[in-house]
Order: sequence, then structure tokens, then C-alpha cells
Amino acid sequence: MAIAVNEHADYDPSSPQVMNAFYRRLFPYRPFFLWLNQDHVPAKLYTHREFAFTLQGDVYIRYNSFHTADEFKREVLRLNPSRFEIGPQYSARPRDRKTLPAGALQPQRRELVFDIDMTDYDEIRTCCTDKKICKRCWGFIAAAVKVLDHGLRETFGFKHLLWVYSGRRGIHCWISDPAALDLTDDQRKGLVTFMEVIKGGKEQAKKVNVRGSKDEGSLHPVLKESLELLKPEFVDVCLRDQDCFRSEQGWETLLALLPTDRDVVGPLRADWKNSDKSSMAKWEQVMKLVGEMRTSNSPLFRKYERALEDIILQYSYPRIDAEVSKHRNHLLKAPFCVHPGTGRICVPVNPSLVDEFDPALVPTVGELLNELDRIPPDSGEARKADDYEHTSLKPYVDMFEKHVAAILRDSRGAKRAAKEESMDF
Repeated sequence: MAIAVNEHADYDPSSPQVMNAFYRRLFPYRPFFLWLNQDHVPAKLYTHREFAFTLQGDVYIRYNSFHTADEFKREVLRLNPSRFEIGPQYSARPRDRKTLPAGALQPQRRELVFDIDMTDYDEIRTCCTDKKICKRCWGFIAAAVKVLDHGLRETFGFKHLLWVYSGRRGIHCWISDPAALDLTDDQRKGLVTFMEVIKGGKEQAKKVNVRGSKDEGSLHPVLKESLELLKPEFVDVCLRDQDCFRSEQGWETLLALLPTDRDVVGPLRADWKNSDKSSMAKWEQVMKLVGEMRTSNSPLFRKYERALEDIILQYSYPRIDAEVSKHRNHLLKAPFCVHPGTGRICVPVNPSLVDEFDPALVPTVGELLNELDRIPPDSGEARKADDYEHTSLKPYVDMFEKHVAAILRDSRGAKRAAKEESMDF
């Protein structure tokens, strides 16, 4: 039964009728199945996969599993969840767990995932706080995506990275390469520990400790590469846009991150206390002092140079939630879910265009239903297309399908190569 759609209605994503209309008409079930299954014929990557549903009233149901995309769709329409999450492929079908011996259900394969949340930037962003996010503070997320996407591709050789907006204030990355799927928990922990740079709570001033003991504490080559990528981001986002060091709290944090030397820090504090210099002006002042140290062959030069590099990393390097990535059995919200708080869809994000992405422009479930209501009644050919193709969700599904097609292409190639190798043997 269709719900009545009013163009000016305030669609509540917690409304069962609204969610049912979304799941019936807009959720891209087929590409979603192909993305997880990596084949057209149901395989263990899908049939042994855990899905967890959050129902109205915060009822949480784990260990659901399905054989086909149609079976999954039927259950989604029956349960009408407010959201659902994806887990790993298990050694058996999760729904059969009660019939299995204790400890028999073990996670086996799972995409490598990353989670970046804007809340972790609250101490340095100046435009928004808590659950709020805007195009300006999205710059922190954009910088994180650029660095992580580059590092995961160039350092680890991963190809199939799907970046997904979380629906409110963050972004997730799903890596579907076979090498990522097959990582053990220990391997995931090692990889994430290598990628993690920002550590410590709000009370801790210095959160970057990545220097080796040799070669005067130089950075790892991968971090050096990240630093070069981040230097322009630091200037554009932290200095120019966010103006992180304009307030007294901001510039006191900057001074706390510099080596303790009263001949340097003291005069800077006295100058900044009696002026309203911008963050860019303060940073240029510090850079000039460090440049003078270099010219005069001061023994402080290397110490201050390293400190400035660490500051750039602390303010612009990705602040990842490491615990999300370390364990195969971790559940993560599925792409194309509706965020219950904002009503926005969890849509894919093109990493090469991440600067242009604006969370405020992501379609909400209400906007999509309004767009559906404006489709002329049975208009022949137009009605043969999926409903989402007549809405602003279409470009996001198109991006997703292109990503899925690349995964399927590589999967077919790998199977063909394995078959040929076995025949040669």
C-alpha cells in the first residue's frame, strides 16, 4: 500500500510507513547482493554472511542470514528495520548457530573496513560541535579520505575501495579485494596499527609519536608521503578555513606542541596575547623562526622542524576508529541505509571528488519519496526503470554499480586463471 506523499511533508525517518516505502521502492537490492557476494550465483560470501537489524523501539536482532537477494528483500520488508548492519562470512550460516556445537560459528572472511567520525575532530574544528557537520568541517574528512585512499592503494595494493557517507557526520571505507577479505584479526590489527597516527584523549596535548630512534627520529617513508599530501590540506583547512590557532586556547595548544624553549615560546606567547593574528600569520611567524634556526645552524633546528611536521600530522592526518577495523566480527552500517537522525541516505562518495561532497546536499528519504510522487502515472517506457532511477539517488547507485562491476570483473578473472592453472597441472 502506497503512503500518501505531500511535497511539503516533514518525513520522519523513524516512521514505519516512510521506511517501508523506501525499502519497497528505492533500496538497490541487486547491486547490494552482487557487492557482498562477488558473483551472480549465491556463494558463502553472502549465504554465510551475518546481517543485524535494528527495529523500531531499538530492538536489535543479530545472526540473520539469507540465501538470495530476494529472500533478503522479503525479510527487510517484513521487519521494516530502522537500519541494518553487515558482519563477516562465518564458517556456517549464522541463522543456524543454535544447532551448532559451542564455538563452531567462527568468522572467516570480511571486508577490511575503516570508520572516520567527525566527533573525533571536535577539539580542533571551530565551525561545528558534537553531531553537527557542515561543508567547512567536511574538509577534515576529505583530507582523511585522500590520505587513506592513497595509502591503502599505493602501500598495500588494494583496488576495490568503497567510501560511504555515514548519513550524519562520518564516512566508512569498505575494501573488497580478496587479500583484504582473507586478513586474519592479527593481520588487521597490524595493518591498522601501522596506519594509526593520532592517539590519546582530549587531555593529552601531543597525540603524534611516530618517530624512529634512528636517523634523528625521521618519519617512515609512507608517513613522509602522507605528510606531503597533507601540507596543502593543513594550510587550506586548518589555517585558512578553520583558523584553528586564532583563539587563545588554539594557539596555546600550538605552543604546547613546540619544543620547550623559553627564548622561542615566551616571545610568541607575549606577541599573540596582545594581538588578533590569524592562524596563518601565527604559523608563518613560527615558520620564519625555524627558518632562521636553519640559517644560523642552530642545534634547535631539527627539533623544531620535526615538531612542525608532527603538528601538521596531528591536525590533518585521518583520525580513524581503530577498533572498527581490527576484528572480522565487527558489524558496520550498510550502504544505502537511512540515517535515523537525519533521514539522509548512506551514499557512496567518489574519493577523487571528495572535496566537492557536501553532506547537506545528500538526499533524504523524504526528498526521494517526494521525487517518486512526481513521476507521471504509468508512462510506458519510463516505468520499466527501477524507481530510484527517477530520483536524485540515481547517481549514487550508478557509482555503486560501477564499483561492483569492477569487483565482479576481477573475480571472474581470478576464477578463470585458477581454472586454467588447475588444467595445466
